[in-house]
Amino acid sequence: MPKRPTVYDVAQAAGVSIATVSFAFRQPERVRASTRETVLAAARALNYVPSANARGLADGRTGALGLYSFDMFLEAVETGGARPVSEDPGPFFGADASERAFADDADAEDFRVFPLYVDEVQRGFELECARRGRALLIGRGTATDRAGIIDIASRVDGLAVFPGARSAELIAQVSRRLPVVAFAMPFGQGELHHVQVDNAGGTEALTEHLVTVHGITDIAFVGAPEMPDYAERFTGMCRALTRLGLPAPDAVLDPTALVDDNPFAVIRTLAASGRLPRALVCASDQHALDLIEVLRSLGVDVPGQVAVTGFDGVVAGRLSDPPLTTVRQPMEAMGRLAVDILMESLAKRGAAALDRTLPVRMVVRRSCGCPSA
Repeated sequence: MPKRPTVYDVAQAAGVSIATVSFAFRQPERVRASTRETVLAAARALNYVPSANARGLADGRTGALGLYSFDMFLEAVETGGARPVSEDPGPFFGADASERAFADDADAEDFRVFPLYVDEVQRGFELECARRGRALLIGRGTATDRAGIIDIASRVDGLAVFPGARSAELIAQVSRRLPVVAFAMPFGQGELHHVQVDNAGGTEALTEHLVTVHGITDIAFVGAPEMPDYAERFTGMCRALTRLGLPAPDAVLDPTALVDDNPFAVIRTLAASGRLPRALVCASDQHALDLIEVLRSLGVDVPGQVAVTGFDGVVAGRLSDPPLTTVRQPMEAMGRLAVDILMESLAKRGAAALDRTLPVRMVVRRSCGCPSA
């Protein structure tokens, strides 16, 4: 086998230092475009590929960033709260045992478990890692799966995390070992960096729209407030109602979680007795999209009888019937910002934890009673 080219070979071929070669791959913004192209051309000619392991031995860094999600669906399966995707939903006609393992069972799955919001933030994180020449490791698990996040943390220089309902202590533990950015968690004590959005402001604007534009005064909240961002959204709705001189509820109307054995039980009961509120502000788009389907199955017209709003701004909301009125988070920007914070933390060890709250935008469509834009 021919000798594998090294960074020294590339440096000699390009007529630059080994530090310049390293910067050309790891921190391209620090190298002039013409010099970087010379280095890359030499690397291509030599079939040189940088080694993350070698870099780690040299400076204790891997050159990779990580993205970890505490998956609510996995937690529900772990506790018996949802049907595992692998559970047999019925016969597959014309498929043998090996083919069944690869059969498309999407129709039998609960779309509420698909991490639509996570996917869009992840895309921004991926794009920014690619722009900066950073490798990316992605993992997911439950709050009780300590080994999963520890394994990812041991392989990367910095980590971004989508928290779960019981993950705060584990995330704090990891943050003592390397820079960590948490999405959708309130800023507090400790070493965590935070990227979040104006949750309360978003639902406050939605609620004001329902009251002032549509004249609706009977408004309730749907979704379990176990996640901090959901709780903030409930607070925003209540704040708007109080400011507009209307009674604010003490608790959410229907505490359905994204993964629930008996979703929207309260809504079903109220629909059966004809006592549904005139508008339902949902904790997320995934709640809202599923709720619209449930209401349709109960013979309730949206928005004719009940207006429904969401929060997140996922693409599925544009395609639903009716299209979903929602609050759009800048999800790609959140992912890119997390990479920025991690890179800054690596460059300035010991810097104070950062808290970044991004603005949101109300998007009005037909589910609240407005004509589609």
